[in-house]
Amino acid sequence: MTDQSETRRHGWMPDETREHLKAAAEANRKAFDSILPPGFRENRREARRQMLMAARSLIDRAIKRMEAR
Repeated sequence: MTDQSETRRHGWMPDETREHLKAAAEANRKAFDSILPPGFRENRREARRQMLMAARSLIDRAIKRMEAR
């Protein structure tokens, strides 16, 4: 069990819980990697990047329209 000063220093979540969550996330990633086709993660990352760039362009356009007023 962690003491209160350790919990305060790292936020509301005890270190033990954080370690279990990290281990679970890693196991989950490995499980998905074993069933997904090769290149899926790279394609997913590129798709996410493109979606973020689209959102950024919308935000940039909105800022320009606000500045033009």
